Amino acid sequence: MNSVEQLRKILKQGHSIAVVGLSAEWHRPSYFAAKYMQEHGYRVFPVNPRYAASGTEILGERCYASLLEIEQPVDIVDVFRRSEDVLPIAEQAVQIGAKCLWQQIGVTNQEADQLARQAGLDSVMDRCVKIEYARLFGGLNLVGVDTKIISAKRPL
Repeated sequence: MNSVEQLRKILKQGHSIAVVGLSAEWHRPSYFAAKYMQEHGYRVFPVNPRYAASGTEILGERCYASLLEIEQPVDIVDVFRRSEDVLPIAEQAVQIGAKCLWQQIGVTNQEADQLARQAGLDSVMDRCVKIEYARLFGGLNLVGVDTKIISAKRPL
């Protein structure tokens, strides 16, 4: 279990986030979270082999097939994948010298958590980086989705 102080430290000291499983589809949760964090000053590195193969950019950033391709420092590895897929991602996070393995809401791989902690990384499970940032630093509104996409106004 991560304390408020630990989460605040992770988000305050981290400046770059590799989002593993980031979708290019604007309505997907991974896109919402990455866009929000990018708008709040974080450098986002999309990691999704499906988009990397076609050269697709997501949120104006080059998409990578794996964490190992990123040539710049990564502070937080934010995982939007199934729990059973996280262990190899955790191994890559350790290999690239990331500071934190962050498993999104609904993602809990205890083995990956243990591996990350043993390697000296902070580890967070079953939490949304966007919601935690908004909760700890302001900006959390009704239902925690301040994307400016959802509106009661009808399109013109």
